[in-house]
Amino acid sequence: MKITKKFEPIVAGISAAIVISILAYLTLETSSGIWLMFSFGATVFLVFVLYNLETAQPKNIFFGHLISILVGIIFNETVGLSFYSLGLSVGIAVVLMVYFKVMHPPAASNPLVALTMDLSYDFILFPVITGTIIIILMSVLINRIILKRNYPKKWF
Repeated sequence: MKITKKFEPIVAGISAAIVISILAYLTLETSSGIWLMFSFGATVFLVFVLYNLETAQPKNIFFGHLISILVGIIFNETVGLSFYSLGLSVGIAVVLMVYFKVMHPPAASNPLVALTMDLSYDFILFPVITGTIIIILMSVLINRIILKRNYPKKWF
């Protein structure tokens, strides 16, 4: 059964809530590490509401988050927190996402998170890699099975 346009926003909101709740549960209720980060809220908005956009495709989600958190952590490890490191790290993350054609707007905030939370390289695996994989898998399942959408348009 296809979801009507009238109820699509409700189902998209419930879908976003389910995915974030799964990541929050894994973070707060298990000893498996951190699975959730702030920019994932905007990511689930993209995959359930603006799912046709290039920025909402799996390649962009995964590599956009990966590149930007890596930039933030490198700045944190080498320069530290300052007004110029915050600005430069976001700017460099944006440039790299554009050059590598993996633009994902929510990921542009990752360097800010890395610097203000004093994060190190272990944050790359948990939550960035694991969290983005969960978001991608859940968004494919929900978009295809429940919402009957052709998502993703392309994987790579």
